[in-house]
Amino acid sequence: MPSGPLMIGLSGLELTAVEREWLLHPAVGGVVLFTRNYAHPEQLRQLTDRIHALRTPPLLIAVDHEGGRVQRFRAGFTALPAARRLGLAYAQQPNEMRRLAHTVGWVLAAELRAVGVDFSFAPVLDLDYGQSTVIGDRAFHRDPTVVVALASACVEGMQAAGMSAVGKHFPGHGLVTADSHLELPIDERNYDALLQDDLCPFIQLIHHPIAALMPAHIIYPQIDSAPVGFSRHWIQAILRNTFHFDGVIISDDLDMVGAAWAGGPVERATQAVNAGCDIVLICNNFEAIATVLDQFNPPFDPTAHHRRSRLYGRLGHAHLRQLHATDDWQRHHAQVLTACEQLAHTQHA
Repeated sequence: MPSGPLMIGLSGLELTAVEREWLLHPAVGGVVLFTRNYAHPEQLRQLTDRIHALRTPPLLIAVDHEGGRVQRFRAGFTALPAARRLGLAYAQQPNEMRRLAHTVGWVLAAELRAVGVDFSFAPVLDLDYGQSTVIGDRAFHRDPTVVVALASACVEGMQAAGMSAVGKHFPGHGLVTADSHLELPIDERNYDALLQDDLCPFIQLIHHPIAALMPAHIIYPQIDSAPVGFSRHWIQAILRNTFHFDGVIISDDLDMVGAAWAGGPVERATQAVNAGCDIVLICNNFEAIATVLDQFNPPFDPTAHHRRSRLYGRLGHAHLRQLHATDDWQRHHAQVLTACEQLAHTQHA
């Protein structure tokens, strides 16, 4: 069964009968996991195995797992540092921080692959202006060149462990103070201003290359009247035609208040797909998922289907305990722990 554009959330630790039906719907192409879906590594591996076994080709499985305060799975996983901690030390230790970013990316991806997760929505490519509370320490740095250096190394580490990377939140969420989970942010800057700063990491990572990008629920009225994730101008004219990005475009969560501009759940999904998103997320509103699956019938798009297939995980161990027994994991894990202790000491000195 070909995959569809919807990636949906699940309610708990096991699939319900209703959720099994949802996952067999032709409009569905994947699942987004959260802390509510995690008890311990073995439980998670069983859940992902069951999801993957439902269809051929299998459904994609994703998670928001960056490090710092955005790390959905904790017990049994390495505690990864927030991106800003690497950025703060970069000026004094650029080579060491690039190596650490690579190591963090490898550990993040290797551990998720060992529990059957295909990819994570990481890394954050937003600039750290110190104004956005929802971004905050999830961003590497204010300087785009530092963001590129650290994010590129992180992406390389993820790829070495068998995982594609997703850069977010195009074209940059760092300057607006509004949280798009709770309201629709407006950024009054023009295109040239964005091109000088916020867009730089995205452009550089496109050529790195990065497998996928997530547009923000933000309106830039000097560029287009629609939020980026619903804008054909942003997605088609700029991202596809100007920057020549041929990877996967994944909407931010359509449950967010910032997505309400497009209307109800069905209108949001329809407009995101029509704008050019290859994957659209409905993560937490289960009533909305049921409504969309009942009323949303997107035509099969072979190009989007091919793009989505690039996000399947590669490599990986059958169990997290098997990964933890390897020399590679033990070395990388020790490096992360040591670096985190040193960074914490330095930044509080």
